[in-house]
Amino acid sequence: MNLDEATKIILRPYITEKTFAMVEKEQRICFIVDDNAKKPKIAQAIKILYDEKVLRVNTARTIYGKKAFVKFETPDKARDLATKIGML
Repeated sequence: MNLDEATKIILRPYITEKTFAMVEKEQRICFIVDDNAKKPKIAQAIKILYDEKVLRVNTARTIYGKKAFVKFETPDKARDLATKIGML
């Protein structure tokens, strides 16, 4: 996977009060992803775009599109990435 493919998979971060709280409590960040994206491809795209190791990916289909809840190793990694992408 290259950078171009990764940007087509990860569309944007999804920011609400609930997802904001997930960063601190659960080490998770929520992203809106391509509707056809599979969990391993989402994890790989996060690794390429943000150079962070992903522990787990959960997905859900909503009216906003497909959401990916990405869990990171430590709260520090999740917080740093959230700051980097402009969530915090």
